[in-house]
Amino acid sequence: MKQSLRNLRDLLNTNITNPGNCRWLTLTYLENMKDTKRLYDDTRKFHMRMRYYLEKNCLPHYEYIECAEPQAWGAWHMHVVMIFKEEKQTPFIPNDTIEKVLGYGFTKIRKLTSVDNVGCYLTAYLSDMELSDAIQKGTVKGDLKAATVTDGNGGKSRKAVVKGARLSLYPAGFRLFRTSRKIKRPEVVECTEAEAMKEIGDAPLTFERTIKVMDDNGQGFNVINYRQFNKAQKKRSEGEAGTDGGS
Repeated sequence: MKQSLRNLRDLLNTNITNPGNCRWLTLTYLENMKDTKRLYDDTRKFHMRMRYYLEKNCLPHYEYIECAEPQAWGAWHMHVVMIFKEEKQTPFIPNDTIEKVLGYGFTKIRKLTSVDNVGCYLTAYLSDMELSDAIQKGTVKGDLKAATVTDGNGGKSRKAVVKGARLSLYPAGFRLFRTSRKIKRPEVVECTEAEAMKEIGDAPLTFERTIKVMDDNGQGFNVINYRQFNKAQKKRSEGEAGTDGGS
């Protein structure tokens, strides 16, 4: 599951170069729905109805990345990122309209415009769990940390979360996420660190983690350093400065 989350994080960051092009939806059942097969079938039908609604109202097409999230009590809901081609073409769709299209529950829409690493931001919802939910499930294994949680209206609050506690709720062999056909796949390039940093330039660092690899005797023999930079954010900042007359 951790490998799937890493793949999902790379997929999100590859396709979401401007969060203003996106709508992040959470689709929730009114009932306590625990059938994963039904979950993906219902979401597939939601996309069919959503695209019909957009076409009928002369609104632009979207691609999507969707991922399932288990709750501590066994129910499932779905996160969907709708990705439109351009920010100026991204339509405003009222929440009650989306709920009518959904047909079986309720929805929440969250903003992504202030997020500089969308992949890390969204995948955190799929692995971590609030302390109250972890206690309800009967486990508080993992690191306990304070995290800033954003509600559906963009409000922020500090809550205690158990890092990685949700991973045990996914069944073996479960397909964590799915995408529409035109979603781009990350391109992997092998090169030296110097070559990588030359390519990155002065793009801002948005994520870093270092892992020390140990042998059976507890001796370290390798260090792996993960860093993520956002070149798209740099380009957007330069474009906004140019609009204001800056350089």
